Order: sequence, then C-alpha cells, then structure tokens
Amino acid sequence: PRSVRSTASVEANGLHSLRRAAPGMAWDWQRLWAWELWVVKAAWLLAISVGFLHLFRHRSSKQQTQQKQQKQQTAVGFAVSDHTHAATRRSAAAGAEARKHGSNVKGCFDGKCGCAAQPLAAAAAAIAGPLAADSSGQPEGCCGSAGSADGPSCCEATKGSGDAPVAVAPSPGGERHVRILYGSQKGTCRAFAESLVYAATASGGDGLRVECVSMAAYEPERLLQEPRGTVLLLLVSTYEGGTAPEPARWFARWLEEASTDWRIGSHVLRERSLEFSVFGSGNSLYEGNYNKVAKDMDRQLAALGGARLVPLALGDEDAGDTEQAFRDWSAKVVNAVNSAAARAAYAAAAVGTGAEEEDAFDAEGLGDDDADDADGGSDSESEAAGASAEVDMEDIAGAAPRKGQATAAPSGAGGDKRDMLTPMLRTSLTKQGYKLIGSHSGVKMCRWTKSMLRGRGGCYKHAFYGIESHRCMEATPSLACANKCVFCWRHHTNPVARAWKWNMDGPGEIVAQALGAHHRMVKEYSGVPGCSPERIAEGLQPRHCALSLVGEPIMYPEINGLVSQLHRRRISTFLVTNAQFPDAIRKLTPVTQLYVSVDAATPETLKAVDRPLFADYWERFTTCLQLLRDKSQRTVYRLTLVKGWNMEEVQQYAKLVDLGSPDFIEIKGVTYCGDSGASSLTMQNVPYHADVVAFGRAICKARGGEYELACEHAHSCCILLARHDRFRVDGRWHTHIDYDRFQELAASGEPFTSRDYMAPTPDWAVFGHTAAGFDPKQTRVKKERRHPGRSTTTSCATSMAGDDVASDL
Repeated sequence: PRSVRSTASVEANGLHSLRRAAPGMAWDWQRLWAWELWVVKAAWLLAISVGFLHLFRHRSSKQQTQQKQQKQQTAVGFAVSDHTHAATRRSAAAGAEARKHGSNVKGCFDGKCGCAAQPLAAAAAAIAGPLAADSSGQPEGCCGSAGSADGPSCCEATKGSGDAPVAVAPSPGGERHVRILYGSQKGTCRAFAESLVYAATASGGDGLRVECVSMAAYEPERLLQEPRGTVLLLLVSTYEGGTAPEPARWFARWLEEASTDWRIGSHVLRERSLEFSVFGSGNSLYEGNYNKVAKDMDRQLAALGGARLVPLALGDEDAGDTEQAFRDWSAKVVNAVNSAAARAAYAAAAVGTGAEEEDAFDAEGLGDDDADDADGGSDSESEAAGASAEVDMEDIAGAAPRKGQATAAPSGAGGDKRDMLTPMLRTSLTKQGYKLIGSHSGVKMCRWTKSMLRGRGGCYKHAFYGIESHRCMEATPSLACANKCVFCWRHHTNPVARAWKWNMDGPGEIVAQALGAHHRMVKEYSGVPGCSPERIAEGLQPRHCALSLVGEPIMYPEINGLVSQLHRRRISTFLVTNAQFPDAIRKLTPVTQLYVSVDAATPETLKAVDRPLFADYWERFTTCLQLLRDKSQRTVYRLTLVKGWNMEEVQQYAKLVDLGSPDFIEIKGVTYCGDSGASSLTMQNVPYHADVVAFGRAICKARGGEYELACEHAHSCCILLARHDRFRVDGRWHTHIDYDRFQELAASGEPFTSRDYMAPTPDWAVFGHTAAGFDPKQTRVKKERRHPGRSTTTSCATSMAGDDVASDL
C-alpha cells in the first residue's frame, strides 16, 4: 500500500504538468487515473474474497472428511489408537527380546519364522508378549514350508503385517469374512477384541476381511444377511443379575427371541454357512449366573443353525485365568480360520461338546437370583480409566512384568495358591496412584493428607475425632472385596472373593513397606507451595492409619498381627468392614475405632446397593452388627446416602441400631467419582449437605433422642450422631480421642471401654457452629468458580466465622 501511494503521488504530479501543458487533456487523464485506482481496489477486494472463500471451502471439506470418517468408523468398527498401536509394537519388541534371550515363545514375529503349523499362535504371541504360550510342541525355527491349500506358510502368514494399525483389513478378493462383535461394560472385552483383530490380520493372508464392532453398533438383523462363509466371533461379559452388559443388551435380546422364533427357522445360519465362536468373561463366584450371557449366546447361535468354529471358552476372574483363557481361545480361532484341517478338528470337538454344554445348561436351570446371587459385574474388566485409568494392550494380553515386579502364578502351578495381583491389576491400580505392596496390599496418599500438609484444612476425622490428617496413612492389607458396591470409588478394579485363597505376605513386612511408601509420597510434597518443613517432618511420622483404602481389610487372615504391628509403632487404627465376615469380627482384637458400613436397611436394598457375593449376605450383615455389642472399643455405623437408592428407609435404619448399639453413627453423602461402566450413578444421586442433615435429624427422632447431632464437616457432606449418655459430659461433647491414652490401654492388655480414651470436642467442630467443621487454624482457599453469574475471583484467607463453606474446595 505504501508503494501504491508513492506511485499515485508521482502520477498526480505528472497530471498537473500535463494540465499546464495541455489544459484540454487534463480532465481525460484525471478520469483515466481514477479508473485505474478503482481497478486496483477491485483487484484487491477480489483477491481477499477468493482467499476467504478458499479457506472456508478448505475447512468445510475437512469437516466433511472428518464426519465421513466418523460414520465409517461407526459402521465398520473402531480405529485402533496410536497409543494402542505403540503398545502392540512394544509388546512385539518384548517378544523379540524374549526370543533373543532364549524364551520358549514360538511362532512368527514381524515376519520372522517360528512354526508353520501354528500361524495363529505366532500372531497371538506377537501381541501377548513373552507370556503367550504355544502348546503346539513344535521346535523353534522356520519349517521351510511353502504353504498349501490349507493355508500359507508361517512366513507368508505374517508377510506385510508391518506396523500400520488395522481395524478393518479388506482384501482384494474378499473371499472370507471375519466379524468380531464385543459386548463390554468396562472395556476388557473390547481390548480383547482389539488384540484379536491384530492376530487375525497378521496371520490371515490375502483372502481375509476382518471387521470389529461393538454389539451396540451392530444391527442384529444383519446377522441373517452376512456373506456366505462368514466367521462370527463374539466376546461378551456377564453383568449383574446374569444380564448382558449395557452395550450388548439389545443384541442379546434379539438373539434370544430369534432363536425361538419358528418364522426364522433353525437353519437360517446353516444356509449361509456361518461359523461362530464365543468367548465369555465372568466370575465363578456367582455360580448359576457364571458367564450366563456367553453360554446363552453360544446355545442360541447353534439353535439358529450356526456351526461352532471353536468350542465355547470361558474366562474366570475368580480363578485368575481370564487372560490365559483368551490367549488359548484366540490361538485356536485364528488357527481354525486359516487352516481347513484345524477347522475340521475344532468343529468336530465343538459338535461333541455342544450337546454336553446344552445338557449342562438345562441341568443348571441357572438358579434364581435369591439362591445364587446376581452376577454383579462379573466382567473381569479394569478401567479405568479412568478414569479414567486405561490399560495398555500388552497389559491386557499379559505382558512380561518389569524387573523386580511380582507376577501372578497360574492357578494350580507350584501350589494351590497364587498372587492376588495379576499384571493387569498391577497396571490398572498403579495408574490410579496406588503404591502396591507385596502381592495383595496397597497404600495411597489421601487428598486430605495433601491438603493439611499445605495447611489448607483436614478431613472429617480431624473434626470428629481429632486426628492429624497430614499424619494419617491410608492403606489396606487386602485389595480384594466381597461386594461390588454401586458407589465404589475404585470403579471395581480390585478383585472380588468370598474367602482368602492367595499367597499371603507377613503383617510386619506389609507395615514396613507401607510406611516406606508413605514416607516417599510425603517427601515428594516437600517443594509444594504451602508445605512448611515442620509439617513435612510431622508427616514423616504418621500417627494414624485408616484401613479403608480399598477392598475388605478384615479378610486378611493376619489382620490382628497387622493391627498389633501398627499399635507397637504407636499408630492408631481406624478399620472399616463391609459386614460380610462375622467370624473375623468376632476374633478381632481391639482397634482404635471399628467401622461397619451400613449401606442399606433392608435385604432388597442391600443387594441392590452393595451387590454382595454371598447368598446369605443379609444373615452375615445382621450378625456382624450384633457382634459390635461385644466390642469394647469405639464402634461406628457408617451410612453412605445415595439419593434415589437408600434415603427413604429411615425407620428401618433406626431399627438396625438396636442390633449393634454403636457409639456413633456417621452419615455421609455419596461421592460422585465420574462416569463408569461399572456404575449407573450420576450427580443426581449425590445429596446436598442439607439433605444429609435432615436425614440425621430423622434418625435422632426415630431413636427417641438416644442419639444427637454432635459434629459436622460440611465440606465432606458428613455429620456425626453420638450417644449423648456416653459422650456428652457436663454439657460438652467428647467425640475426640486421647490417642496416647489409647496406646497405653491397648499395650496394657487389660479390658477397657470407649469412654476411657475420649477427649473434648473443640467448639469449631460441634454441629451448628459457623465454622461447620473447618479448623480455624487452617487456611481456607476459595478457588475460581467459572459459573455464569458468579464471581470469578480467587482468594486465600484465614478461616473466619461466617465464611461460605459451600464455596470451599
């Protein structure tokens, strides 16, 4: 523009000189120059317009392309993520490294030869890593076969597999179709299906088209129109009540109706020469409902005329063999797809077992839900993740553990017991921040420990019982549990069982390693703003241990020895149990405070909320409550309120108090931990603090004034009811604990009661105080709120009476 203005100035001077030389021509030149300027401006505007138009068309084209790709992915299956693909390459590299060091893995890895007779085992081994087993018994090295009509040689089977991630692998001829359908609640069956895609495409040659899709995205009617000779592979878990997981429910319902519909007939799939195989993921603890969905689908597909490619395979979470069962099944499947001889052999075996399985189904009768409890999330899946804690491909397939990491011994190998923590569980829990100890324990730093290290307030136990939150260690000696509660904040990534059946670590070893892991986590906070050296030093000397991290601590056979180890170090113990192990409670030595989770007041609600494994769960529950009467230490009923689930049973809750006559009743609103395939809870199920207070008042009224509202911690949406005849002395509440006095009483071995180590409750923790349970010695931080119409300021000030507790974080 500057050069244009300069040129215009020169031309104007020229026009003036021409006007003086030839006055008659001045007007024509001036008009000509004005016309040229207009043309230049028009050209600039046109160029700008074309540029914007090109940019708009480019963006529109890009959006259309993305939408088209999304539709294709929805119709055909899922695209394998770069992260998963990288995990597979790492697994293949681990397999190659294992071979280099003399591993017994055989097969084809990235085009290198193993055994031609097992093209599937080669692909499965490339995915599973060095733990994938080959049962063929063939020696290592290439067999030198050039292939045959039954299938390609081992070299040809993996030729061209390369590194490109493949979700759908169409072939030019499209001679054979393999359709993989998965129904997964938490992700494991999907991950298994994804690994099966890699195995099939890596060993399927040029005449194979592999497609993988969720049952939720698959139109069931399409099953009757699949190309002739299609192989259908189903991977499905069994959820609560023996039902299909949510994404597979419509498919399961349609298949059930179609298999009994005479209008469709029993030969519809036989006419299309469709072959199928089913893999189920479940938990044998649920007895009659064990892998019910997979069994039903296998039977229903056979009833429609489908031929079993490979017999039904079932993974048992309780036995810890889900990953191994999948590897064995997938090896047979891919081998059968690529080898006519293997296909005939497996088909013969499937025919032989099919009738037996159907007879077994009829004999089972599948029980009823009252006798054999509902299969509450028997899917052996993790998440997580996260959680959104996600599990890598090599973890799901059973990748080799890192150096120094314990592995789960196969059931029955080297003894009757195995380690509780499998490689998959280790990976999932580690990603969630757990510090795993030995083979079945764990420790994790609580968010309130971090908060008080920074001087920003303590947890509800600090307000109710006087613990120092920055000196509290949260741990568990047993990651396993006997329930699958709908509000579990661990998203059911921990194992479930009805009895201890694993290798066991000693209590001294667990405590020592837990303290070491806790010390390392506290030291990591040394440089965090607000953490003073004095608080860090105090945090390195824990005085309290909350045995409530995850699982059922009382299931650990040496729980009394562990409690003794903690008390010997003058660490108080807060133990939480789900009231399903009455014998363990009966034998329990005194702890500082014993909690029993009372999540429901009727058998029906308890079954719906806690989803227990035991068929006699209600008898066990009430027996545990009755045993509290015989305990001399402080006892607590812990109620977790879930709006829409268990808040309408005030009178029934009040009656349960007669069974255990606890010292205290803690009432807390459920904490929403995000969306999870294992739970249907939403923010609508989270009660307000006012709702919790109203529920507490109703309990006090129903008990005739036996209990009163003693303390509250509004931030945690939690209140404490206490027996006024035991803990209200001279008009003042005594809910806090004299921890030094407790250690003296516990070490003496003499009988003592909860009144012998009580301490006065400070005014700021008493219910009704303006502080609402926030310690005035701490600093209250109000974080920025990005809500429309609200203030967006951030402030940090010392707590004062009347502060808005609801705005705290």
